[in-house]
Amino acid sequence: MESDPLYRPLVIMPCYNEAPRVAAVIHDLKQAIPEATIVVIDDASSDGSAAIARAAGATVLSHGCNLGYGAALETGYLYAHRNGFAPVLQIDADGQHPPSELPALLAAVRDGEADIAIGSRHLNGADRDTPPIRRAGHALFAGIIRVLTGLKTTDPTSGMQALSGPTVGFFASGVFPCDYPDSDVIVMAHMAGLHVIELPVKMRMRDGGASMHSGLKPLYYAIKMLLSLFIVLLNVFQWRRWRTTMQAPGAAS
Repeated sequence: MESDPLYRPLVIMPCYNEAPRVAAVIHDLKQAIPEATIVVIDDASSDGSAAIARAAGATVLSHGCNLGYGAALETGYLYAHRNGFAPVLQIDADGQHPPSELPALLAAVRDGEADIAIGSRHLNGADRDTPPIRRAGHALFAGIIRVLTGLKTTDPTSGMQALSGPTVGFFASGVFPCDYPDSDVIVMAHMAGLHVIELPVKMRMRDGGASMHSGLKPLYYAIKMLLSLFIVLLNVFQWRRWRTTMQAPGAAS
């Protein structure tokens, strides 16, 4: 299928101050999915991450100021949508996501098994490397997702995903949250008629740098995510209207 002109895979990688790690991730991505274009979205790093990523062979899109993880992802979706890339894969720049796990997610989307394939560190049993408070958070929001949608998820905060063309078009339409896009995005995508699945993946421990879930950030995250989920529910008719539009005769595939 690599000869299919509609098959233009893109990997988007949000990056903020990951200079010691980003080049190695790009190198491993080239080995795992050699046909993919790699785009690093540099969220105003101050440590030279952008220059290192560019030297490693990635296209770099730079924000003028730090806008956050969600905004970095949205920049990647907009770039993919405007330039005709699909499917789209996303991976973090901190080295926790082994690029060798991405081909299985990509295959699920290419084969039509899913619109969104999420890599879960919990499907093959409890991930002992994840701190207990984070495991509890994953379980809490997985339960909320199941109540709202009926979907069984185990790792709603996973940043390792593969997305179909229609999914990227939806996320590039102005609906994507700019802060912590996790459980709310899963609920939103489901309500828009997109098929979401999880597949088991392995993840590594973070090797240096600062996690976005350190300190009091988990509490802030939980409050913001609950608010975002409430807003998603308020917009349920908007997502269903999008689904109707996409399913109408002549709609873009």
